[in-house]
Amino acid sequence: MAEQDLFTPRPEYPRPQFVRSDWLNLNGVWEFAFDDADVGLLEGWAIRETPLGGEILVPFPFQSGRSGIGQSDLHDILWYARWFDVPDSYLGREVHLRFGAVDYEATVWVNGCRLGSNRGGHVPFSFNVTPFLRSGANRLVIRVVDTQEKTQPRGKQFWRQTPEGCLYTRTSGIWQTVWLEPLPARRIESIRITPDIDRGTARLQAYLVRPGPDDTLHLAVSRLGHQVASVAIRAPRGEVDLDLALGRVDLWSPERPNLYDVELELRGPEGVADRVASYFGMRKLSVEGPRVLLNNRPYFQRLVLDQGYHPEGLLAAPADDAIRADVEWAKRFGFNGVRKHQKVEDPRFLYWCDRLGLLVWGEMANAWEYGPAAEEATLEEWARVIRRDYNHPSLVVWVPFNESWGIPGLQDDPAQRAFVRRVVGLTRSLDPTRLVVDNDGWEHTDETDLCTIHDYTADGEAFYERYAGTALGDYPPAWDRYPISLEGAADRKPLLFTEVGGYLTEPPGVPPAERDPLYRAYGSISSEEELLERYRGLMAGIARLGHSAGFCYTQLTDVEQELNGLLTFDRRPKIDPRAVAAVHRRLFAGVER
Repeated sequence: MAEQDLFTPRPEYPRPQFVRSDWLNLNGVWEFAFDDADVGLLEGWAIRETPLGGEILVPFPFQSGRSGIGQSDLHDILWYARWFDVPDSYLGREVHLRFGAVDYEATVWVNGCRLGSNRGGHVPFSFNVTPFLRSGANRLVIRVVDTQEKTQPRGKQFWRQTPEGCLYTRTSGIWQTVWLEPLPARRIESIRITPDIDRGTARLQAYLVRPGPDDTLHLAVSRLGHQVASVAIRAPRGEVDLDLALGRVDLWSPERPNLYDVELELRGPEGVADRVASYFGMRKLSVEGPRVLLNNRPYFQRLVLDQGYHPEGLLAAPADDAIRADVEWAKRFGFNGVRKHQKVEDPRFLYWCDRLGLLVWGEMANAWEYGPAAEEATLEEWARVIRRDYNHPSLVVWVPFNESWGIPGLQDDPAQRAFVRRVVGLTRSLDPTRLVVDNDGWEHTDETDLCTIHDYTADGEAFYERYAGTALGDYPPAWDRYPISLEGAADRKPLLFTEVGGYLTEPPGVPPAERDPLYRAYGSISSEEELLERYRGLMAGIARLGHSAGFCYTQLTDVEQELNGLLTFDRRPKIDPRAVAAVHRRLFAGVER
């Protein structure tokens, strides 16, 4: 791995919604060891300064080839370590150690001192390491526990060694950027931006740490380099809450992803104490009868399912360019959004959706068994996901559950149904601006904003006949097992088919009897011409229905053994994107008016 030590992977700043210019990227080659016998704590690995024995390239999971290890064996306990020097320019400031995401439980030491722990595989966390630093070299050690427990929110990460069906190889340990950030004692801690297109204002809430009595927060909003609003305000109690009038508003949409830039400066008598950059988009999601509205106009959602897996890094994207490329592929195929499936994405993905124009349905990675431990872990992590991603204009729908995963007794168990209502209520309390789908695909409670159905009927005419009625009561149960609406309230909500298609490419040289069971559930295609014909027919059936508010095609890319992508796992198109985009233009132009 010596040659990989010559560069820093994922060099871009990892928090695009809250940017500071001064930071130190800690990605790169780290020491690494498996601890299958769980002896590391007893033997003092956290405090010793001798090497762990192996190496890994951070921020890639050990199961991925990009990490330099590429081993899919089950290892529940992992240790990471590295040395780092603190730049002289950081002296006199608080130094914070930040992690983008570590799956699943992480405990952190610096110079033998325990900083604390974090639980949650998709969310960021940080520690103030200032009291524990010393001059010269400092040693950072991390112990990660990632078991195969099914009450742990894991999404598509399979708990067995070999992936199968629609479940994939696990991502354990560090899988997003690790960095140091020097902070002034008086600083801007966070910001929250809420657009109101009807009033032409943006509500900006900022939280400050230790502001002085003479400190002033200066905010400047600009569009394409021209300032459109500015204000200076004192906040001795550390909170700012104000509405910024923007004048003529440039709305955000996938077709016109207009963004406003925000500069925030905390100033005192001695000058600028802290400076942060952010951005926002002016857009609104709402429901009117059977339609979903974007910016007060009916908007038909042409979504594609996106698992966010990469052949080199699994859940970890190999580079920022790879993240941008996935967004561009979705747009090239003529989709206006993605349903991010069972993965809380890297913030850089949402950044590129904001910049390039792509709607996002944000979905929690579900547990696979129900119980108090699953409830607690889901509620804790989901709240942090919502807070992290609140400012992204591309994110329009929250989906806490998919296909009753982790809540298998939803029909008969009042506790599970109450849990779903509690999660939906939490979602709305933290973010009342977006729509919420309680349980995507089937078994909706009365809390959902949208009725969503998963149906892999392959033939477009058969699909049309199945859903030609205008009321949910006319439809057969999804997958012939589950009622679409548990309490009838979903009958009055907009209807979207949020998993359709799924046409699998026939694996070369594998007889039908030896193929994955997925091929019996989905059917398969053998050529680009057949794929386009099937796709065109299915879309024609959906377009004829008229009363649908959108669809989501399964899926953008192949993932490991699941070969139903429009792109292969390594992002080669199986079908001309222009042909797929042309189908969308021809069939759905009238629906979108």
